[in-house]
Amino acid sequence: MSRKGAAGVERPRTRGRSTGGCSTGAPTLGKGRDAMSEAVTRTVTTPPGLLASLDPLLREWLPRQRWFAGKGRPVTGFSPVAVTELLPSTAKLGLYHLLVRAHQPILPGHDGPEQPGDCYQLLIGVREALPPRLAPALIGHVTQGPLAGRTVYEALHDTRPADLLLEALRTRARIGGLRFERDPHREIRSGLVPRLVTAEQSNSSVVYGDTFILKLLRRVVPGTNPDLELPLALARAGCLRVPPPLAWLVADPERPSGAPQPAEPYVLGVLQPFVQGAADGWDLALRALAKGEDFVAEARALGHATAEVHTVLARALPTVTLGHP
Repeated sequence: MSRKGAAGVERPRTRGRSTGGCSTGAPTLGKGRDAMSEAVTRTVTTPPGLLASLDPLLREWLPRQRWFAGKGRPVTGFSPVAVTELLPSTAKLGLYHLLVRAHQPILPGHDGPEQPGDCYQLLIGVREALPPRLAPALIGHVTQGPLAGRTVYEALHDTRPADLLLEALRTRARIGGLRFERDPHREIRSGLVPRLVTAEQSNSSVVYGDTFILKLLRRVVPGTNPDLELPLALARAGCLRVPPPLAWLVADPERPSGAPQPAEPYVLGVLQPFVQGAADGWDLALRALAKGEDFVAEARALGHATAEVHTVLARALPTVTLGHP
Protein backbone atom coordinates (compact mmCIF):
# COMPACT_ATOMS: atom_id res chain seq x y z
CA MET A 1 0.00 0.00 0.00
CA SER A 2 1.06 3.58 -0.53
CA ARG A 3 1.92 5.77 2.42
CA LYS A 4 1.00 9.44 2.76
CA GLY A 5 3.46 12.00 4.03
CA ALA A 6 2.80 15.03 6.17
CA ALA A 7 1.58 17.05 3.21
CA GLY A 8 -0.86 14.34 2.16
CA VAL A 9 1.16 13.40 -0.93
CA GLU A 10 1.52 9.72 -1.63
CA ARG A 11 5.03 8.36 -1.31
CA PRO A 12 5.79 5.68 -3.88
CA ARG A 13 6.62 2.17 -2.82
CA THR A 14 10.01 0.88 -3.90
CA ARG A 15 10.61 -2.73 -4.73
CA GLY A 16 14.18 -3.92 -5.12
CA ARG A 17 14.52 -6.76 -7.60
CA SER A 18 17.93 -8.28 -8.11
CA THR A 19 19.35 -11.75 -8.42
CA GLY A 20 22.92 -11.57 -7.30
CA GLY A 21 23.13 -8.18 -9.03
CA CYS A 22 21.86 -9.62 -12.31
CA SER A 23 18.56 -8.96 -13.99
CA THR A 24 16.27 -11.83 -14.89
CA GLY A 25 13.77 -11.33 -17.68
CA ALA A 26 11.89 -8.21 -18.62
CA PRO A 27 11.22 -5.54 -16.01
CA THR A 28 7.94 -5.89 -14.16
CA LEU A 29 6.52 -2.42 -14.39
CA GLY A 30 3.40 -1.25 -12.67
CA LYS A 31 1.15 -4.13 -11.72
CA GLY A 32 -1.81 -3.57 -9.43
CA ARG A 33 -4.30 -0.82 -8.72
CA ASP A 34 -1.77 1.66 -7.41
CA ALA A 35 0.78 1.09 -10.16
CA MET A 36 0.87 4.80 -10.98
CA SER A 37 2.36 5.55 -7.55
CA GLU A 38 4.71 2.60 -7.57
CA ALA A 39 8.44 2.90 -8.18
CA VAL A 40 10.09 -0.25 -9.50
CA THR A 41 13.82 -0.69 -9.00
CA ARG A 42 15.87 -3.26 -10.89
CA THR A 43 19.60 -3.90 -10.70
CA VAL A 44 21.15 -4.93 -14.00
CA THR A 45 24.44 -6.16 -15.37
CA THR A 46 25.69 -5.98 -18.94
CA PRO A 47 27.41 -8.81 -20.86
CA PRO A 48 31.17 -8.20 -21.13
CA GLY A 49 32.26 -7.10 -24.57
CA LEU A 50 28.83 -5.80 -25.58
CA LEU A 51 30.03 -2.47 -26.97
CA ALA A 52 32.99 -4.10 -28.72
CA SER A 53 30.61 -6.47 -30.50
CA LEU A 54 28.51 -3.53 -31.71
CA ASP A 55 31.46 -1.29 -32.61
CA PRO A 56 31.90 -2.21 -36.32
CA LEU A 57 28.18 -1.83 -37.02
CA LEU A 58 27.78 1.43 -35.12
CA ARG A 59 30.75 2.99 -36.95
CA GLU A 60 28.86 2.58 -40.21
CA TRP A 61 25.33 3.24 -38.95
CA LEU A 62 25.77 6.24 -36.65
CA PRO A 63 27.16 8.75 -39.22
CA ARG A 64 24.13 8.08 -41.46
CA GLN A 65 21.67 9.29 -38.83
CA ARG A 66 20.25 12.77 -39.31
CA TRP A 67 20.89 13.69 -35.67
CA PHE A 68 24.60 12.75 -35.78
CA ALA A 69 26.62 15.95 -35.35
CA GLY A 70 30.04 14.76 -36.53
CA LYS A 71 29.36 14.71 -40.27
CA GLY A 72 32.40 14.63 -42.53
CA ARG A 73 34.67 12.88 -40.04
CA PRO A 74 34.92 9.09 -39.67
CA VAL A 75 33.99 7.41 -36.41
CA THR A 76 37.03 5.47 -35.22
CA GLY A 77 35.65 3.96 -32.02
CA PHE A 78 33.45 4.37 -28.98
CA SER A 79 33.84 4.71 -25.25
CA PRO A 80 30.93 3.85 -22.94
CA VAL A 81 29.37 6.37 -20.59
CA ALA A 82 26.60 4.01 -19.46
CA VAL A 83 25.18 0.74 -20.80
CA THR A 84 21.91 -0.60 -19.38
CA GLU A 85 20.11 -3.82 -20.19
CA LEU A 86 16.37 -3.18 -20.38
CA LEU A 87 15.44 -6.60 -21.79
CA PRO A 88 17.93 -9.50 -21.79
CA SER A 89 19.43 -10.46 -25.14
CA THR A 90 18.69 -14.12 -24.38
CA ALA A 91 14.98 -13.39 -24.77
CA LYS A 92 13.13 -13.23 -28.09
CA LEU A 93 13.54 -9.46 -27.95
CA GLY A 94 16.56 -7.96 -26.22
CA LEU A 95 16.91 -4.25 -25.51
CA TYR A 96 19.89 -2.13 -24.49
CA HIS A 97 20.12 1.54 -23.61
CA LEU A 98 23.52 3.00 -24.49
CA LEU A 99 25.23 6.29 -23.77
CA VAL A 100 28.41 6.28 -25.83
CA ARG A 101 31.02 8.79 -26.89
CA ALA A 102 31.97 8.64 -30.55
CA HIS A 103 35.70 9.00 -31.20
CA GLN A 104 36.59 11.07 -34.27
CA PRO A 105 39.66 12.86 -35.63
CA ILE A 106 39.73 16.53 -34.69
CA LEU A 107 40.02 17.60 -38.34
CA PRO A 108 38.42 15.85 -41.33
CA GLY A 109 40.82 13.95 -43.56
CA HIS A 110 43.58 13.88 -40.94
CA ASP A 111 45.14 10.87 -39.26
CA GLY A 112 46.30 13.00 -36.35
CA PRO A 113 45.03 13.12 -32.78
CA GLU A 114 41.57 11.88 -31.92
CA GLN A 115 39.31 12.81 -29.07
CA PRO A 116 36.25 11.31 -27.40
CA GLY A 117 33.58 13.46 -28.97
CA ASP A 118 29.88 13.92 -28.42
CA CYS A 119 27.85 11.57 -26.25
CA TYR A 120 24.88 9.92 -27.97
CA GLN A 121 21.84 8.13 -26.61
CA LEU A 122 21.05 4.87 -28.42
CA LEU A 123 18.27 2.34 -27.91
CA ILE A 124 19.39 -0.94 -29.46
CA GLY A 125 16.98 -3.81 -30.06
CA VAL A 126 18.22 -7.39 -30.46
CA ARG A 127 16.36 -10.11 -32.39
CA GLU A 128 17.18 -13.32 -34.23
CA ALA A 129 15.82 -11.73 -37.41
CA LEU A 130 13.79 -8.63 -38.19
CA PRO A 131 10.21 -8.80 -39.43
CA PRO A 132 9.63 -6.85 -42.66
CA ARG A 133 8.02 -3.93 -40.82
CA LEU A 134 11.32 -3.28 -38.99
CA ALA A 135 13.58 -3.51 -42.05
CA PRO A 136 14.15 0.30 -42.16
CA ALA A 137 15.46 0.14 -38.58
CA LEU A 138 18.23 -2.37 -39.32
CA ILE A 139 21.67 -1.60 -37.89
CA GLY A 140 23.27 -4.90 -38.87
CA HIS A 141 24.06 -8.51 -38.06
CA VAL A 142 26.51 -9.08 -35.21
CA THR A 143 29.38 -11.46 -35.96
CA GLN A 144 31.35 -11.37 -32.72
CA GLY A 145 30.99 -11.07 -28.97
CA PRO A 146 27.97 -11.79 -26.76
CA LEU A 147 25.46 -10.85 -29.48
CA ALA A 148 27.08 -12.93 -32.25
CA GLY A 149 24.48 -14.34 -34.62
CA ARG A 150 21.80 -11.82 -33.61
CA THR A 151 20.40 -8.85 -35.51
CA VAL A 152 20.46 -5.39 -33.95
CA TYR A 153 18.26 -2.45 -34.90
CA GLU A 154 17.03 1.01 -33.89
CA ALA A 155 14.48 -0.01 -31.26
CA LEU A 156 12.33 3.13 -31.36
CA HIS A 157 10.76 1.76 -34.56
CA ASP A 158 9.39 -1.16 -32.53
CA THR A 159 6.21 -0.90 -30.46
CA ARG A 160 7.28 -3.04 -27.50
CA PRO A 161 10.41 -1.01 -26.62
CA ALA A 162 8.38 2.18 -27.01
CA ASP A 163 5.70 0.70 -24.72
CA LEU A 164 8.37 -0.18 -22.16
CA LEU A 165 9.60 3.43 -22.04
CA LEU A 166 6.12 4.81 -21.38
CA GLU A 167 5.37 2.21 -18.72
CA ALA A 168 8.70 2.86 -17.01
CA LEU A 169 7.91 6.58 -16.89
CA ARG A 170 4.37 5.90 -15.67
CA THR A 171 5.58 3.71 -12.81
CA ARG A 172 8.69 5.74 -11.91
CA ALA A 173 10.98 2.79 -12.57
CA ARG A 174 14.68 2.74 -11.86
CA ILE A 175 16.66 0.32 -14.00
CA GLY A 176 20.38 0.34 -13.40
CA GLY A 177 21.52 3.95 -13.71
CA LEU A 178 18.34 5.07 -15.49
CA ARG A 179 15.77 7.05 -13.49
CA PHE A 180 12.26 7.40 -14.88
CA GLU A 181 10.73 10.37 -13.05
CA ARG A 182 7.23 11.86 -13.28
CA ASP A 183 4.93 14.53 -11.93
CA PRO A 184 2.82 12.64 -9.35
CA HIS A 185 -0.09 15.04 -9.80
CA ARG A 186 -0.62 14.31 -13.51
CA GLU A 187 -2.13 11.17 -14.99
CA ILE A 188 -0.23 9.08 -17.52
CA ARG A 189 -2.41 6.55 -19.31
CA SER A 190 -1.07 3.19 -20.39
CA GLY A 191 -1.91 1.01 -23.37
CA LEU A 192 -1.55 3.77 -25.97
CA VAL A 193 -0.30 2.83 -29.43
CA PRO A 194 3.15 4.37 -30.07
CA ARG A 195 4.47 5.68 -33.37
CA LEU A 196 7.85 7.14 -34.18
CA VAL A 197 7.92 10.66 -35.63
CA THR A 198 10.25 10.54 -38.63
CA ALA A 199 10.51 14.23 -39.54
CA GLU A 200 12.85 15.44 -36.78
CA GLN A 201 16.49 16.31 -37.34
CA SER A 202 18.30 16.59 -34.01
CA ASN A 203 16.27 14.32 -31.71
CA SER A 204 13.73 11.49 -31.85
CA SER A 205 10.12 11.59 -30.71
CA VAL A 206 7.49 8.93 -30.10
CA VAL A 207 3.79 9.85 -30.06
CA TYR A 208 1.50 7.71 -27.91
CA GLY A 209 -2.06 7.53 -29.20
CA ASP A 210 -2.18 11.26 -30.03
CA THR A 211 -2.12 11.84 -26.26
CA PHE A 212 1.55 12.10 -25.26
CA ILE A 213 4.81 12.80 -27.03
CA LEU A 214 8.15 11.54 -25.71
CA LYS A 215 11.11 13.56 -26.94
CA LEU A 216 14.35 11.59 -26.65
CA LEU A 217 17.51 13.66 -26.87
CA ARG A 218 20.15 12.09 -29.06
CA ARG A 219 23.25 14.18 -28.38
CA VAL A 220 23.35 14.60 -24.61
CA VAL A 221 25.51 16.45 -22.11
CA PRO A 222 25.63 16.21 -18.31
CA GLY A 223 23.87 18.80 -16.21
CA THR A 224 20.75 20.93 -16.54
CA ASN A 225 18.96 20.73 -19.88
CA PRO A 226 16.62 23.50 -21.11
CA ASP A 227 14.30 20.93 -22.71
CA LEU A 228 13.29 19.99 -19.16
CA GLU A 229 14.26 22.99 -17.05
CA LEU A 230 12.27 25.63 -18.94
CA PRO A 231 8.90 23.87 -19.39
CA LEU A 232 9.14 22.56 -15.82
CA ALA A 233 9.67 26.10 -14.50
CA LEU A 234 6.75 27.38 -16.58
CA ALA A 235 4.46 24.58 -15.40
CA ARG A 236 5.32 25.18 -11.74
CA ALA A 237 4.60 28.88 -12.23
CA GLY A 238 1.17 28.10 -13.70
CA CYS A 239 1.96 29.21 -17.25
CA LEU A 240 -0.19 27.35 -19.79
CA ARG A 241 1.60 28.53 -22.93
CA VAL A 242 3.90 25.48 -23.05
CA PRO A 243 2.80 21.85 -22.53
CA PRO A 244 3.97 20.79 -19.06
CA PRO A 245 6.46 17.95 -18.55
CA LEU A 246 4.58 14.88 -17.35
CA ALA A 247 7.63 12.67 -16.91
CA TRP A 248 11.31 12.63 -17.77
CA LEU A 249 14.21 10.23 -18.12
CA VAL A 250 17.57 10.82 -16.44
CA ALA A 251 20.80 8.80 -16.37
CA ASP A 252 23.09 8.75 -13.35
CA PRO A 253 26.52 7.62 -14.59
CA GLU A 254 28.91 5.94 -12.20
CA ARG A 255 31.25 8.21 -10.27
CA PRO A 256 34.64 8.36 -12.03
CA SER A 257 37.42 6.64 -10.14
CA GLY A 258 38.99 9.05 -7.66
CA ALA A 259 36.45 11.81 -8.32
CA PRO A 260 35.38 13.67 -5.14
CA GLN A 261 31.84 14.27 -6.42
CA PRO A 262 29.36 12.09 -8.33
CA ALA A 263 29.13 12.69 -12.05
CA GLU A 264 26.37 15.05 -13.12
CA PRO A 265 23.22 13.33 -14.40
CA TYR A 266 22.20 13.36 -18.06
CA VAL A 267 18.68 14.46 -19.02
CA LEU A 268 17.68 12.01 -21.75
CA GLY A 269 14.03 12.62 -22.55
CA VAL A 270 10.82 14.47 -21.67
CA LEU A 271 7.19 13.30 -21.92
CA GLN A 272 4.61 16.03 -22.58
CA PRO A 273 1.00 16.25 -23.78
CA PHE A 274 0.76 15.94 -27.55
CA VAL A 275 -0.79 19.03 -29.14
CA GLN A 276 -2.47 17.96 -32.36
CA GLY A 277 -2.34 20.40 -35.22
CA ALA A 278 0.39 22.50 -33.60
CA ALA A 279 2.51 24.53 -36.01
CA ASP A 280 5.59 26.70 -35.81
CA GLY A 281 4.89 30.45 -35.85
CA TRP A 282 7.22 30.97 -38.80
CA ASP A 283 5.42 28.25 -40.76
CA LEU A 284 2.08 29.91 -40.00
CA ALA A 285 3.39 33.23 -41.29
CA LEU A 286 4.69 31.65 -44.50
CA ARG A 287 1.36 29.92 -45.13
CA ALA A 288 -0.55 33.18 -44.65
CA LEU A 289 1.86 34.96 -46.98
CA ALA A 290 1.50 32.25 -49.63
CA LYS A 291 -2.30 32.59 -49.50
CA GLY A 292 -2.21 36.39 -49.46
CA GLU A 293 -3.91 36.44 -46.05
CA ASP A 294 -3.48 39.02 -43.30
CA PHE A 295 -1.24 37.87 -40.42
CA VAL A 296 -1.35 40.93 -38.17
CA ALA A 297 -3.69 39.51 -35.51
CA GLU A 298 -1.80 36.22 -35.34
CA ALA A 299 1.54 38.03 -35.12
CA ARG A 300 0.22 40.14 -32.24
CA ALA A 301 -1.02 37.00 -30.43
CA LEU A 302 2.35 35.31 -30.92
CA GLY A 303 4.09 38.38 -29.53
CA HIS A 304 1.87 38.41 -26.44
CA ALA A 305 2.48 34.69 -25.87
CA THR A 306 6.25 35.10 -26.23
CA ALA A 307 6.26 38.05 -23.82
CA GLU A 308 4.23 36.10 -21.27
CA VAL A 309 6.59 33.12 -21.42
CA HIS A 310 9.69 35.28 -20.98
CA THR A 311 8.11 37.24 -18.14
CA VAL A 312 7.23 34.05 -16.27
CA LEU A 313 10.71 32.62 -16.84
CA ALA A 314 12.28 35.82 -15.50
CA ARG A 315 10.28 35.40 -12.29
CA ALA A 316 10.78 31.65 -11.98
CA LEU A 317 14.50 31.39 -12.78
CA PRO A 318 17.57 33.30 -11.62
CA THR A 319 18.33 36.37 -13.72
CA VAL A 320 21.41 38.52 -14.24
CA THR A 321 21.34 42.17 -15.31
CA LEU A 322 24.06 42.89 -17.85
CA GLY A 323 25.67 46.31 -17.95
CA HIS A 324 27.00 48.17 -20.95
CA PRO A 325 30.42 47.00 -22.21
